[in-house]
Amino acid sequence: MNIIEIRNLSKIYDEKTVPVYALNGVDLAFKEGEFTCIVGPSGSGKTTMLNMLGGLDSPSAGGIRIGDTDITSLRSRQLIDFRLRNIGFVFQSFNLIPVLTAKENVEFIMQMQGIKKDQRDKRTMELLNAVGLADKVNTRPGKLSGGQQQRVAVARALASKPRFILADEPTANLDSKSAENLLEIMEKLNREENITFIFSTHDARVVAKARRVVTLEDGRIVADVSKN
Repeated sequence: MNIIEIRNLSKIYDEKTVPVYALNGVDLAFKEGEFTCIVGPSGSGKTTMLNMLGGLDSPSAGGIRIGDTDITSLRSRQLIDFRLRNIGFVFQSFNLIPVLTAKENVEFIMQMQGIKKDQRDKRTMELLNAVGLADKVNTRPGKLSGGQQQRVAVARALASKPRFILADEPTANLDSKSAENLLEIMEKLNREENITFIFSTHDARVVAKARRVVTLEDGRIVADVSKN
């Protein structure tokens, strides 16, 4: 079953009246439980693709359907609410709130969803335990290593029980050991809980673990390979 369907998606930037295509007529679908990488050289459209899937940017043409919802037709407030309840994000720069502890960062989205405190506490501890940070509950980001901060970010992305996780270069700012640990955690969550992950990456380690690799060049799909 497809949870995401992209139809004829284009993003055009008008650079001094000469149109520049970040994405050019892309058709693509993702199934539940996929562990997929979007790869390609710088400027190929990887981050633009993730931004479109996450509703962080709007297309010049085409549509994106997530489940039964065409997100390109939603108004701004509707889109914010849809993102909050359906999409998890992991960014290469972590994007944690520095004045909040690991626990507070993870439960922040659940607070926005109006989830009761006892339920928030239970899920937060489950998630921090799942990413190996049960002993860092009350630690602020500045006292965590890069790898630990990114694991908090993964826990935060999962907190809202999203349909899928978008991860934009999640290992880019990590050392080799931290990157490998993070990938093992995400792979385990994908395998054991059927959580869908879609990455954009240059990292060969991420590509090696992916079960599907979509290659972009100049805003077009040039390869779409599924591994056994």
